[in-house]
Amino acid sequence: MSQVGQQQLRPSTVACVQDDTISDGKLAAGEGGKGLAEGRATSARLPVNNTPTNTTTTDGGSAGPGLLPPISPTTSKVMETDEQRKTHRPFAKISNFLSALRTRGGKEGEEKSVRKGSGRRRYVGNLPPIQPPPTCSTPLVTAPPTTPVRTSPTQQQQSPAKSQQPIVIRKTLQEFKDDAAQAHSSGSFKTLQEFYSTSFDSFYQLVGTFQEESTTITRNPVEHPGVSARLLDAVYSELMELPQDIQKVVLRGIVNSLLQKDIKGPRCYNDLRAYFILVQNPQFSHVKTYVIFAHLIRHLAHLEDREHQVLVGWMRRLPAVQFRDIVDRLLQFISVRLFPPKQDELPPLAKCGWWIPSATKVLALFNAANNICVPMKIPHNHFYNSALDHIDLMAEYMAWQNPATHPGGDPRTLCGEIHSVNWDSCQSCGLWFSFCQYPYILSIAAKRKILQRDSEHQMIMNARRSLVQKVQRRQMPDMGMLFLNLNIRRSQLVSDSVNEIMQKRGDLKKKLKVTFVGEPGLDMGGLTKEWFLLLLRQIFQPEYGMFTYDDKAHCYWFSSIKVDNYSEFHLVGVLMGLAVYNSIILDMRFPPCCYKKLLSPAVVPYGNPRARVGLVSLTVDDLQQTMPDLAHGLKELLEYEGNVEEDLCMTFQVSRTEFGIVRTMNLKPGGDKIPITNENRAEFVQSYINWLLNESIYHQFSAFYYGFHGVCASNALLLLRPEEVETLVCGSPELDMFALMRVTEYEGYSRTDPTIKAFWEVVLFMPVPLQKKFLLFCTGSDRIPVGGMAEMVFKIVRINSSLNMLPIAHTCFNQLCLPPYKSKKHLAQKLLIAVQNAEGFGLE
Repeated sequence: MSQVGQQQLRPSTVACVQDDTISDGKLAAGEGGKGLAEGRATSARLPVNNTPTNTTTTDGGSAGPGLLPPISPTTSKVMETDEQRKTHRPFAKISNFLSALRTRGGKEGEEKSVRKGSGRRRYVGNLPPIQPPPTCSTPLVTAPPTTPVRTSPTQQQQSPAKSQQPIVIRKTLQEFKDDAAQAHSSGSFKTLQEFYSTSFDSFYQLVGTFQEESTTITRNPVEHPGVSARLLDAVYSELMELPQDIQKVVLRGIVNSLLQKDIKGPRCYNDLRAYFILVQNPQFSHVKTYVIFAHLIRHLAHLEDREHQVLVGWMRRLPAVQFRDIVDRLLQFISVRLFPPKQDELPPLAKCGWWIPSATKVLALFNAANNICVPMKIPHNHFYNSALDHIDLMAEYMAWQNPATHPGGDPRTLCGEIHSVNWDSCQSCGLWFSFCQYPYILSIAAKRKILQRDSEHQMIMNARRSLVQKVQRRQMPDMGMLFLNLNIRRSQLVSDSVNEIMQKRGDLKKKLKVTFVGEPGLDMGGLTKEWFLLLLRQIFQPEYGMFTYDDKAHCYWFSSIKVDNYSEFHLVGVLMGLAVYNSIILDMRFPPCCYKKLLSPAVVPYGNPRARVGLVSLTVDDLQQTMPDLAHGLKELLEYEGNVEEDLCMTFQVSRTEFGIVRTMNLKPGGDKIPITNENRAEFVQSYINWLLNESIYHQFSAFYYGFHGVCASNALLLLRPEEVETLVCGSPELDMFALMRVTEYEGYSRTDPTIKAFWEVVLFMPVPLQKKFLLFCTGSDRIPVGGMAEMVFKIVRINSSLNMLPIAHTCFNQLCLPPYKSKKHLAQKLLIAVQNAEGFGLE
């Protein structure tokens, strides 16, 4: 076993050149740090600086390239005093150090009232600007791994307190594997126990054990953690196979390490490395370790924003498997704390109210790291916590909307205190908490529920306002005033729809009811679905000229041809808003960039009618999903190896065809005279994409934008990602008829009835297009609701009538009336006729 101490240095502290501090130039604090609290990261990447740093001692000598720089040039003590060392002595039992953790937390709570006036505030919902982190001059150990480093007599005379350093055991990956193999073969784990107990006993030893070799340690510490990932993975993998005594030793060492660090004290790169190492510990998957895990999470949550930004840069370098495992542990931690399997297994929630907010904030760091990875390490929906679907979501939403009115006594505040009087005190320290501050953790089902409840609340308020106005005018109220009633002629579908919506735009936030003129159908939901379906089918026809369809992208895009009136684009936006508002699934095939534009901004600018909306920075990848052929050509231009100016002879001018006439457009002033060169071709591509997807269709899309937000104006939209808006509008893409069969209810039949068995044999083996027509026939829509087929309510009812009758569907209730056909062939024939001829409504 090899051991190593600290490298021989002069007794003075280690200084750092200016480039070694975390500066705005290295971190781009204005971009990378923004949005971490909300779980949203900007697209800007953390900057890369591969310039080796030089660390010098106070006498000007070089301390070697292996020393990682402290965060700022100021210094702090390297060694602890004897009194401090006594307080950090290892504990004999787990219960002892858990008691110490509680005592330490209690002392911090007592000191809060003293420090309240001067202590720093931490605003969860709107983080303050990033500030430079404090210093720490403890260097990494860089001496040869086989030789312990000892201080000279001169150094001992100059600095007696620094004459002894903690022992650091350095091993290569192969040495550790050899020790592990020998321990398993001999049955003696003494060597491994010594390694684990020493390595995890302090941050200094932890970082010294897992640092990379000196040849690679000179990398920019902002961009790279300087930790040997392979060794760390091997050590943690082996730990889970070792006896419980050694695992408890590691946990005891982690507690000792955390106790040596004040939760609000200064931090350096080595401290961040230690946190980065500890958060990967797989032991924290077990509920019995949650008390320790919670204190580690609390340390991470209380770091400064600039330190969080460094950790985000390191997290995105984790392998996808490890990244997913840590995210799963944090999600499980939150779920178990909310709904503990055993009530006495965890401390009371009133005493550890900071657990959930701290874990959610740390999870936000991983979400930010995931968002800046291209492609993402894990899908965005992997951060969903389905356990939150069962809490009072509207209470969370109202607390987020207006914290001042939130009911008192909720212990979930980041500061760990219980504000039992009211939420004003929690707001005063800036630590009030709601899951809606971190929307990445809420599932699409939870967000849909919030949006629906908010829409229902607005519907009730509008209906109540109409009723009060009727009473004030001494008019007789009627049921029709509570709804948005549209009377539509099938022969004049588009014009009637536009006129009705324009005349009744003050009622758009009421419950929608549609009546087709001359038809006796009663709208309990089915007529509304058919109106949406038929209207969109007609509007999106190519000859109508509003949208263009790309056969390869399988989606529509706005026509750039200028028109005198954009009311029909406004109508499409209203339709989309009404669909979301009334929980209707539509067949709107827009590319993903459309939903990005729809949320730019997510809330209509108040009191600024001239504000430009729907403008967002888009890339070639966005164009690829809209116009694949054009995107391919632009990519080839960017990758062209020859002389672009001489070979292609292009300028900053583009052309388009309008009604058979070719029109040209300059992408910048004088663009027809500016040649495209190898140097400015990236500018041309970006300008062309911006013109295609933003500028050329601005009036069309702004009408569409205001139509949508005129109906669906809700702060709940701030919770949604563009992909989630698409899911709410278009439904889930998964068509699983087996899931539908599992949730189907029966009236007059049973699952084992021969007619039902024959029915599912027919439906399950239909081609996908015919299965969609079957859904259209039974539910009024061929779209799959949010959450998949398992979220549907579907019933098959037996009707004892003539066997020559076709099946009947009640689309308002997702109900199919099925006669008891005698054979599978007869059933398939009748069902196929009904499915392929389903349009129009009537009364029995």
